[in-house]
Amino acid sequence: MAPVATKRCNVASSLKEGLAHLPELPGVYRMMGVGGEILYVGKAKNLKRRVASYFQRSIASPRIALMVASVERVEVTVTASEAEALIVENNLIKRHAPRFNVLFRDDKSYPYLRITDEAFGRITYYRGSTTAPGRYFGPFPNAYAARETVALLQRIFRLRTCEDSVFRNRTRPCLQHQIGRCTAPCVGLIAAEDYAADLRMAILFLEGKTNEIQNALRALMEAAAKRMAFEQAAAYRDQIRALQKVLHKQYGDSARDEDVDIIAVASAGERLCVNHAMVRGGRHLGDHAHFPTQGNAATAEDALLAFLGQHYATHPAPPRILLDRLLPEDDAMSVRGPDGKPAALILASHERERAWLALARQNADLALARRRLETDRGNLGLDAVQQVFGLAEPPRRIEGYDVSHTQGEATVASRVVWVDGRPAVAEYRRYNIRGVAPGDDYAAMRQVLARRFTKLEQGEGERPQLVLIDGGIGQLNVAQQVLADLGIQDIPLVGVAKGPERKPGLELLLPAEGAPIRLPAEHPALHLIQAVRDEAHRFAITGHRARRARSRTQSGLEEVAGIGPARRRLLLAHFGGVHGVSGATIDDLCRVPGIGRGLAEAIHRQLH
Repeated sequence: MAPVATKRCNVASSLKEGLAHLPELPGVYRMMGVGGEILYVGKAKNLKRRVASYFQRSIASPRIALMVASVERVEVTVTASEAEALIVENNLIKRHAPRFNVLFRDDKSYPYLRITDEAFGRITYYRGSTTAPGRYFGPFPNAYAARETVALLQRIFRLRTCEDSVFRNRTRPCLQHQIGRCTAPCVGLIAAEDYAADLRMAILFLEGKTNEIQNALRALMEAAAKRMAFEQAAAYRDQIRALQKVLHKQYGDSARDEDVDIIAVASAGERLCVNHAMVRGGRHLGDHAHFPTQGNAATAEDALLAFLGQHYATHPAPPRILLDRLLPEDDAMSVRGPDGKPAALILASHERERAWLALARQNADLALARRRLETDRGNLGLDAVQQVFGLAEPPRRIEGYDVSHTQGEATVASRVVWVDGRPAVAEYRRYNIRGVAPGDDYAAMRQVLARRFTKLEQGEGERPQLVLIDGGIGQLNVAQQVLADLGIQDIPLVGVAKGPERKPGLELLLPAEGAPIRLPAEHPALHLIQAVRDEAHRFAITGHRARRARSRTQSGLEEVAGIGPARRRLLLAHFGGVHGVSGATIDDLCRVPGIGRGLAEAIHRQLH
């Protein structure tokens, strides 16, 4: 919905008059600083009461006191409901990132499970938009929980997980059937109605209705035994045993089929961690630690409020959300569940919930300790790097570059970035190298560095304080020449040459200025440099392998005149991939719609 109305009040000049005219309605308020800067965005059930609370004589939070002292005026936007205020607040925070708001990274990539909408539905691990046809279950707190659930469903209900192109072109059961994890609907070893029954059972399991599943399986087993179909009865018995084994393992956490989120906040100094655990269908699926990207100096209550607003604006809420602390009444909000009803924000009321909260707090403390250790280790490494290379200050941003190929094929270069001693994955980039002689690593390095630093000189991207080149003196000379041609003289360059037999700890560091350096294997500067170098290598080689696989999958068909993208997709789908096309005879190819004999002969000739 669109906001209903927007009003302004000047705080500095006439605070009392401005507050008197604020509406007692739900909405969003914006604290504005000098020059129109948005300092803070918040939402309220009652705008007048909430905004007035900031301008009392005593303010407990130094952060809020500093913000209030900078406020020039307040703008408010009335909304139709608290739920709409939550959405508007979240959008404004994402758009403007006000410096006094606690801001969490927008993690839209929570994993789901998807069951496809077709005769023999496929269950699969899934990330992305949930608008495509099919049923979605989740989100799950992490990839492990989602994949473990897929494995459970395969063991108990033996559903297919294969791609449609593979499913349509199987002529015999695959390994999943042989190890008892699929009923092989691809080759007709199970009737459509029996597979649909297994699929319904799996859906009940994902919905937490395990009692219904056990009763249904027990009835099917008894019916099969009465008609003396003992093999089928034994199969149902095995399903019941597998299900009971899972439930025995999981139901130590909950004896009820319930959906609950558990949220706990840990703080240490100015650092904060919000730990978010999930219980679905009575099963504790695990947790996920969230760290603010800005606003670490906020209170735990501020961090909790910020997380609730930002997370549930884009993810469905369960009926109950268990919190580790009370929220101020003025800050209470309306979080909507999947049925559109407000989710209950509650404290622990019995032993099981107290155990969940204790576990969530413990994991929040552990995650915060790990983050503090990583930060301290990173700071130690940065200080050591500064000393080793004689830099003016610790290099806040380090970039690492590497090139990967297989005998010159599908060359890919990588750039990885470390910020404040930790990887900044969002800054990673891959570069497909074209127009250089196969296997010419120097030319490939020249191309990637020229592309990166030409854009830097044009004002794109952030300037690094140190650049690491994976390679010896040749690669380092190329990097020096590229930067010299662009007139860049203030970025230190270091080559990282592999030691004898490529043994870690024996690397030779080649600064552009100064003599080569070999550090002790336990040196913190070497540990940081190795981490950047290894990540650049990993990122380059995974990109290279993907590019090589794509080229080997498509290049043969792409070179046949008359085979465009549509026919290529049709052939690959019909034969289940490029190997199936390669193994097809000319007569087999002629059976594909739109492929005449002349074209079939051309395809066969090209692939053989």
